[in-house]
Amino acid sequence: MCGITGFLDLAAETPRDELSALATSMAATLAHRGPDARGAWVDPAAGIAFGHARLSIVDVSTAGAQPMLSASGRHVLNYNGEIYNAPDIARELERAGTRFRGHSDTEVLVEAIEHWGVDATLARCNGMFAFAVWDRERRQLLLARDRLGEKPLYYGWRGRTFLFGSELNALRAHPRGDFAVDRDSLASFLRFATVPAPFSIYEGVHKLAPGHLITVTAADPPGSGEPKPYWCVFDAFQQRTHADMPDAELVEALDTLLRDSVKIRMRSDVPLGAFLSGGIDSTTVVALMQDQSTEPVRTFTIGSTNRTYNEADAAHEIATRLETRHTELVVTAADAQAVIPRLPEIYDEPFADSSQIPTFLVSQLARGDVTVSLSGDGGDETFGGYDRYRYLPRVLRRREHVPQWARLAASNVIDAVPPRVWDSLARPLPMRVRPRIPATKAKKFAAINRLGTPAEMYEELVTYWSDPDAVVVGGEAPSLLVDRPDDWPRIAGLENLLMALDTVTYLPDDILVKLDRATMSVGLEGRVPLLDHRVVEFAAGLPATVKVREGVGKWPLRAVLRRYVPDELVSRPKSGFGVPIGQWLRGPLQPWASDLLAPDRLRRDGYLRPEPIERMWSEHRAGRRDWEYQLWPVLMFQAWLDGSKTSPPVPAVDYVVASE
Repeated sequence: MCGITGFLDLAAETPRDELSALATSMAATLAHRGPDARGAWVDPAAGIAFGHARLSIVDVSTAGAQPMLSASGRHVLNYNGEIYNAPDIARELERAGTRFRGHSDTEVLVEAIEHWGVDATLARCNGMFAFAVWDRERRQLLLARDRLGEKPLYYGWRGRTFLFGSELNALRAHPRGDFAVDRDSLASFLRFATVPAPFSIYEGVHKLAPGHLITVTAADPPGSGEPKPYWCVFDAFQQRTHADMPDAELVEALDTLLRDSVKIRMRSDVPLGAFLSGGIDSTTVVALMQDQSTEPVRTFTIGSTNRTYNEADAAHEIATRLETRHTELVVTAADAQAVIPRLPEIYDEPFADSSQIPTFLVSQLARGDVTVSLSGDGGDETFGGYDRYRYLPRVLRRREHVPQWARLAASNVIDAVPPRVWDSLARPLPMRVRPRIPATKAKKFAAINRLGTPAEMYEELVTYWSDPDAVVVGGEAPSLLVDRPDDWPRIAGLENLLMALDTVTYLPDDILVKLDRATMSVGLEGRVPLLDHRVVEFAAGLPATVKVREGVGKWPLRAVLRRYVPDELVSRPKSGFGVPIGQWLRGPLQPWASDLLAPDRLRRDGYLRPEPIERMWSEHRAGRRDWEYQLWPVLMFQAWLDGSKTSPPVPAVDYVVASE
C-alpha cells in the first residue's frame, strides 16, 4: 500500500535534478500513505517523472522498492495497492520464462504488463490498485484503477503538463498545481456529502472512475486522453448467472468463494488483523479468518460511553466465541470531537459522512498493533443490507391503494411535527427498529411519499441538499447517473437495480473514500474481502428475492455465517457506532460551527449564500428542525477551505531512485 504521484510535461525542458526533486516533493505529501520509504524515477528527455511513498507489506526488502522498472527496462511502474493473486500470476509468468528478482506483487504486476500488456493483465488481476505505467518504447503513460474503486487516483491537465496522484495534495505540490475550487463540484458535494466521480473539488482535476483506465501519449496534444472502462458491475447484474441455484448449493459455493477471498487477503509480511463491529459483514470476515488461521486473529473495536451508539458488547461476544485476540477502546464524546479539526487534512477534499470519525478512530487503534486490517465494507451494497432495498419497494406496494391527496396530507402532517416529538415517539421502540435520528427518517419518508416514480424516490433518498444550486454562488450541480434513469441498466428487480446503482456511486464515492483515507492517514492498509470482484459478480447474479428475504437483507451472507457462529449471533440487529453530530452542534460544537457558518465569513469566502444556511442553523440550534445532514457538509467544506489555503508540510526524504 502506498501513495503514487507524477506528471508528464510535454515541453520536456526540465533538467534531471529538478524533475527528481519535484517528483520527490510531490511524493512527500503522501508520507502518511507510505511512511516506510520514498522513491522517484525520471526521464528528462520524455518529460516524465514518478514519485512514490511506500508502505511495505509484501517483500519489505528493497527488491519491492518503487518506482520499479521491468526486467527489460521498457516499462516503469508506479503502483498503489495489492494484487492478491500475484503468486498465481507469477507462476504463469515463470512457465513463460520470466525470472523474478524478489517476491513483491509490484514486480509481478510490471512483468505481467511487459508480457501480456495492460488489458490482459487487468483481466487477470484480483486486487485493489491504482497505478501508472510508462511505456518507454511507445512514450505512453497509462493510468488504471481497480474494479470497485478501493484505491483513489486523481488526474488533470495544467497547460502542457499532465498531473496525477493518489491525493489532491500531491498535485497541489507541483508548481502548476494552483487549482481553483470547482463551484459545480461544490454543488454536487452539498447534494451528496461527497464529491462524486469523475469530478473533484478542483477545476480541471478528475477522479479516474472505478474499472477504468486512461492513456496519454507524449505525441498527443494537451488535454488528450479519455477514460475507458475495462469492467462494469452492471454486466454481472444483467446476466443473472445464479438465478436458479438451489439454496444449499448457493451457500456452499458462496462459502468456498468467501473463504478464498479472505485467505488471499491474509497474505502479508507484516502483522495483520481485522475490524470487528459486531455486524454480519465484519463477523463473517473475522469468522473466516479465524477458521483459516493457526493463531488467534487480532480484532479491533471501538465502543461508546453512550449506550445508544455502542457496538462494543456485540463485538466482544463474537470475539470471545471465535477466540480472537481482541482489543477494545471505549471512546468518549470528547475523544470523537477531538478528531473533527483533523478531518480536512485526513480526507484531502471535502467529505461529510460523519461515520468518518469512528472509522478513523478504529484505524488509529488497529495501527498500534498491526499494519494490515481486513474490514467488512461492501456487504450492504453486495448482499442487500441497506434499509432502502426493503423500504422503497414496500412503500411503493402499500401506497398503491392510498389516494394521492391522502399521501400529501400525511407528508404535510409529518413535516409539521417538531424533532423532539419524533424523538419521544421513537424512544420506547426496540433498538433493532429504532432509527438513529427519528426526525430525519420521518422527514425523508414525507419527502419520498410525495414523489411519483422509484427513480425520483431513489434520488431523494441519496440527496442531502435538494437544491444545492441555490446555495452555491455560481454553481450548478452536473448531471450524474442518479439523475438520468433513462441511462440506468435494465436489471430485474428494483432491489437489485438499487444495489447496482449504489455499487457504482455510493460505494466508491463515499464508503471506500472513508475507509481509504482513514486507514492510510495512519499508515494502515485496509483490505475488503467482500469486494473481491468474484464475490461481487456472484452476488450480482442472484435474484433480489434471494438476497432480501421476508424483509431481511443479506440472506446468503447470513447463511454462510451460521456455519461458523450460533444463530443468535447472526439474527440480532447491529447497533452501529453512530456519531450524534446533530446533538453536538447544539452543544459543545456550537461555537466552532457558529464561527464557520457566520454570515460575514460566508460572504467573504464567496462560495456559499449565507441566507439559507443561517436559517437552517438557527432552526437547528433552537431544536425546531434537525438539519444535521445539511449542515455537516457545509461545515466540512468551510473547514476544508481553511486548511486548503495553506500548503501541506513536506516531510524529509528517505531516498531517491533515479533513472539511468
